[in-house]
Amino acid sequence: MSAYKSFAVAGAGMLGIQVVNALAAKNVTVIVLSRPGSSAKTVPAGVQVVTVNFADSEAIAKALKEHNVDVVISTVTTTASFEEQKPLLDGAKAGGIKLFVPAEFGMPTEGHTQGPLGVKYEVAKYLKTLGIPSTRIYTGAFTQFLGGMVKDGKALIVGKGETPVSVTSVPDIAGYIAHIVTTQPPSVLENVILRIEGERVTMKEVAAQFGATPVYVDKMPGEHGEFLTGLMRIMDMGAGSTGWLHDQKKEGTGNEAAGSGNALWPGHHWQTLKEVHNL
Repeated sequence: MSAYKSFAVAGAGMLGIQVVNALAAKNVTVIVLSRPGSSAKTVPAGVQVVTVNFADSEAIAKALKEHNVDVVISTVTTTASFEEQKPLLDGAKAGGIKLFVPAEFGMPTEGHTQGPLGVKYEVAKYLKTLGIPSTRIYTGAFTQFLGGMVKDGKALIVGKGETPVSVTSVPDIAGYIAHIVTTQPPSVLENVILRIEGERVTMKEVAAQFGATPVYVDKMPGEHGEFLTGLMRIMDMGAGSTGWLHDQKKEGTGNEAAGSGNALWPGHHWQTLKEVHNL
């Protein structure tokens, strides 16, 4: 049984608000830490939105103490730098929380030193330095985002598109987080990496499921083209699997295998690409 009774979700965007909803459905105490000036949040009854400056660690610590928060779940944006996230980590330490769930929620980050994956790994290392127990969750790509590679009957692919990658839907990720922090004891959650997987597909299979023609390109277009290009190149080398071991450049086994973390949510039906996109 979980020892955690009170939760704070930092950020309430696409994933964060679903984590809030999933926790609220468990009838536990939940607050949302929201930046000043953020758009109004529609939250379930009983959930309090606490406005706090994310650059002020003392204000964060005060809010966490006032609400007796046991667990902080960070869902800040992937583009947030380490410096932007550090006050939240320092505030969590000063606030006396018992567990921190950092904003991993993507491909494995262990051992990375550059880009968004490097930032996530830096956060993980800093949590260890602070002595805050953490639960890191690798999810693979969000299933909802895969539709973005398809336009006008064509699927843009960087690389060969033949390497299996892990994908997990946002509702499944949110539900998983809420489930484990309200059912699992500290001995299961402290200082672990959980590798979940809703489905395993190649980019060519994604194109086929959408009925799209694969078009191979050197880089992705658009505002986020550079980021997406880098992401697809990493995926093409195998690192899109939640079981990928960056330092060893191979798939893990046992507790390091893709989808091994699914076992903590027995009986759950994980959404498929076809279900998410009504294909």
